[in-house]
Amino acid sequence: MIKLRPDTRQEELPEDFYIPIPLDTNNISALSPFLVPQTHLASPGVFMGMATFMFFLVVTGLPINLLTVVCTIKYKKLRSHLNYILVNLAVANLLVCSVGSFTAFYSFSNMYFRMGALACKIEGFVATLGGMVSLWSLAVVAFERFLVICKPVSNFSFKSSHAIIGCAITWIFALLASGPPLVGWSRYIPEGLQCSCGPDWYTTNNKYNNESYVMFLFIFCFGFPFSVIVFCYTKLLFTLRSVAKSQEQSATTQKAEREVTKMVVVMVLGFLVCWLPYASFSLWIVMNRGEAFDLRLASVPSIFSKASTVYNPVIYVFMNKQFRSCMMKLIFCGKSPFGDEDDATSQVTQVSSVSSSQVAPA
Repeated sequence: MIKLRPDTRQEELPEDFYIPIPLDTNNISALSPFLVPQTHLASPGVFMGMATFMFFLVVTGLPINLLTVVCTIKYKKLRSHLNYILVNLAVANLLVCSVGSFTAFYSFSNMYFRMGALACKIEGFVATLGGMVSLWSLAVVAFERFLVICKPVSNFSFKSSHAIIGCAITWIFALLASGPPLVGWSRYIPEGLQCSCGPDWYTTNNKYNNESYVMFLFIFCFGFPFSVIVFCYTKLLFTLRSVAKSQEQSATTQKAEREVTKMVVVMVLGFLVCWLPYASFSLWIVMNRGEAFDLRLASVPSIFSKASTVYNPVIYVFMNKQFRSCMMKLIFCGKSPFGDEDDATSQVTQVSSVSSSQVAPA
């Protein structure tokens, strides 16, 4: 196992990258991730394994998310206000797949970031932007469903303008999170095995104030959205459980309550799988400066976050029977192999039909 320690001679290191120096190495100048294969960090087999996984994310993530956008354009019944944010999520995933995952695949195939320092900054920014839009979209989805199903404001009517505002908020917050490294608060450099780029959470260089930026990301881009998701879905579950209890004889209501419960659990777990490794590992590095760590392990959080481009659509779209039906019809030229599911009540965006007066809080 290659354990590495942060280097204290940061003023001597290049501006465009940072590699913790191996315990038995004192010269890092010839190990630039933009010039030579990083086989001193891991074996070629590890790089090829990473490249294979990234290729899988590209060839599965692009079609799934593209289908989401195309289906929404083709089928008018999918253009409901609550589906706007799902399309927004798909667009963000396409951005990450086409730039972040593809660049990582190309770099892992070459075993170093062959495209250079400028491309690293571009890839780091675009992938972070798309990732933050995706992350905030999950929180907005939860909040929108809370407004529609729990009805905290009795006379509130969810309109297309509210959905558009929700989508705009995700991009504004994403820019607030991904923009600072471009203007000197932290920086975008190769991370992990040096074949993908992200914010600098390795170093303690006061010039970039990396520690404060990592804390900002942890609180603003993980803690706050996660709190919104947990609060909103908890209220949603309690509301639907109350409705189901008052309609014990209604099979439709009981089925909706069970399916929504299952979907909410999967949504929260998906969020944690996507972002908890990245948030916890970067925070651990900040809080434990000087501790040795395996640089190969540092690549895992980035991979998990990029993998969200595949499993988020599966959770949010394929578990929505109306979306799934339209996708199957598009793929199989108008005939869904699962039959007509357009009127299914299990999708979360239609659960509000259980009766507005009974869903509203007491």
